[in-house]
Amino acid sequence: MTPTVETAKKLGLLDGEFEKITEILGRTPNFNELSAYAVMWSEHCSYKNSIVWLKKLPKTSPRMLAEAGEENAGLVDIGNGLACAFKIESHNHPSALEPYQGAATGVGGINRDIFTMGARPIAQMNTLRFGDPNLKHTQHLIKGVVKGIGDYGNAFGVPTVAGELMFDECYNTNPLVNAFSAGIVEVGKTASAISYGVGNPVFIVGSATGKDGIHGAAFASKDLTETSMDDLPAVQVGDPFQEKLLLEATLEVIASGCVIGVQDMGAAGIICSTSEMSAKGKHGMVIDLDKVPLRQQNMTAWEILLSESQERMLVVAEKGKEKTILDIFEKWDLNCVQIGEVTEGENLDFYQGGELVAQMPAESLVLGGGAPVYHREYKEPAYYQEFKKFTISQVPEPKDLAEYQKIAEFLLSHPNICSRKWVYEQYDSMVGTANANSTEPADAGIVWVKPPQGGKPDKAIVISVDCNGRYVHADPEVGAMMAVCESARNVVCAGGEPVAITNNLNFGNPYNPEVYWQFVGSIQGIIKACEKLETPVTGGNVSFYNQSSSVSKDGGNVSNAVFPTPTIGMLGILEDPAHRMTLDFKQEGDLIYLIGEAKEDIACSEYVYNYHQIKKSTAPAFDLEQEAKLQQTVKGLIRNGHLQSAHDISEGGLFIALAESAMPRGFGFEVKTFPNIRQDAYLFGESGSRVIVSIKPENKEAFEDFMEKADFPYAALGLVSAADFKVKGETLITSAKAQDLYGNSLGRILS
Repeated sequence: MTPTVETAKKLGLLDGEFEKITEILGRTPNFNELSAYAVMWSEHCSYKNSIVWLKKLPKTSPRMLAEAGEENAGLVDIGNGLACAFKIESHNHPSALEPYQGAATGVGGINRDIFTMGARPIAQMNTLRFGDPNLKHTQHLIKGVVKGIGDYGNAFGVPTVAGELMFDECYNTNPLVNAFSAGIVEVGKTASAISYGVGNPVFIVGSATGKDGIHGAAFASKDLTETSMDDLPAVQVGDPFQEKLLLEATLEVIASGCVIGVQDMGAAGIICSTSEMSAKGKHGMVIDLDKVPLRQQNMTAWEILLSESQERMLVVAEKGKEKTILDIFEKWDLNCVQIGEVTEGENLDFYQGGELVAQMPAESLVLGGGAPVYHREYKEPAYYQEFKKFTISQVPEPKDLAEYQKIAEFLLSHPNICSRKWVYEQYDSMVGTANANSTEPADAGIVWVKPPQGGKPDKAIVISVDCNGRYVHADPEVGAMMAVCESARNVVCAGGEPVAITNNLNFGNPYNPEVYWQFVGSIQGIIKACEKLETPVTGGNVSFYNQSSSVSKDGGNVSNAVFPTPTIGMLGILEDPAHRMTLDFKQEGDLIYLIGEAKEDIACSEYVYNYHQIKKSTAPAFDLEQEAKLQQTVKGLIRNGHLQSAHDISEGGLFIALAESAMPRGFGFEVKTFPNIRQDAYLFGESGSRVIVSIKPENKEAFEDFMEKADFPYAALGLVSAADFKVKGETLITSAKAQDLYGNSLGRILS
């Protein structure tokens, strides 16, 4: 049967794209070819609705070794002849349907992106969003996702050192599951995702190919609906033990010097890796699909091309070095089969049963080549101006101590604030022995990097993932700036120097002009913050269509998009182990200070949004210039040895930051001084650019002298006490009760 426009639409192609494919080929495509274009031109692979804005992101710095889009992951020089490869990606749609495998294969895929570059993964993080935690469906999703991440990551053998978890009803149908990985490689010993050299052999290595994951990229490029369970075969199945073998074999084969290029078979499988590697190297390939190891019989050509079976790579080697490649993979008991070779020209020729079943120019399939690029309409949603009408006077000020005590208990136990130990205790954070956070908590993950010449580690990478989608929804530009800055601030508070970011841009349907307005505003915010902090974007992931569609009682269509959630993964470097900083108070009697300015602002806070149930308010107060100065000030304080602890103020405000610093060692605190603003705003507001620090009493003069010279706002708050959380001499909550509420509330909800 000859494909038609209707066939193309059923595969997810848009109006006019079938005609464009016909024009490229000079003929009507067959079904195999049309299927290949459908996945490669899907939003998930081509970024056709986002690339015009992504190109505006800052991408250069003296440390940058690979700019965004050049390789499987970002690559940054961290000194001592070493580089860090790091990236974040989503597995949202698969996790919504099959949470265990969806999350597990997300972890597997992001780690493959790292080790295909020749880097050994040393740290993982994840950032998760779910709906109302009291719903059975949400509990099913979070339990499956966390177990999937834990089982895969633990078996693979890379520690999970940090993460993020938030709940809101907007994520009831569409959870967000973003996985981050970072690895280390010696500069000059990386591998590239490229193919060239006529006659060079092309190998498929790793697992056999099955029907799992077929059209997974296209599935990730549409809204979830009531029939989405029919797409369950689009969810991949992972095997972490196979991936561990593939890691070792891949690093060994790259080190052999016999490899021209290597690429993970992630989204869109064989068609993606063959087209992207060939287009980059400006060569073609001839591939015999009959030689692909299969685990299911009678697979058609398009099924083999599009399968997203996990733990597979495409390797292009030097001609004459075939035996070296085969021997290495045989040693690791993995499939390694030559399925083709590099050809002159631009075409990808796929054969099955001796017949040419598909022929396409590689360049025509890929991002930056023939894939379509669209400029989408966007408009400001009506809610934006409505939210701006919010004033603090709408919120009644707490009338007495009892109400402040009630608020303190509410916030400490709220699932957006309380301890995530129910989650992280399911992850192995100690494997590899390089995690510095295993004994003392910090605002970011700290992982020691072993020198290439051996010996004791003398530096670390410092990593953090952050985004508050509620802030971004209220004001996309400001909220995105705050996400970048909070991630950087966490790195700074842990003693690191922020150097670059990767991002995971999670949004609803890009064809909705109001959703696209959120996307554009977020990009503009990221640009401003990254330029100010000198943290360029190394790459990442765009995940649109995080939106459910259903039919209302009156027969109309109802669409519900998640909060715009541009998650920021920040990479920092800790050059001197002596500069490592933790968030926990160290001893009774230490002095507590606020760095930054207290504002009479409670907009978009947990206090307003969840305690008072006021859902319409602006983003918290934020000033990018002040943020940059804050980070420089805190870095100076740490490097000059003035601090005992440093902790970023974020969700829950000053009170929660103080509580989180007090609880690790069982201390309390006393807040004795107050500015001339509302007490609830001072304690629970979430305005940006603030950090709490503690110092030894004998360092008071040196600390204050430094702050005066820095010309940055600061204020004495009080001191670290033996127990209980006190404000103006009154106990808001006892240490014991705080420890219980904060430590056990999430477990109680999910048990």
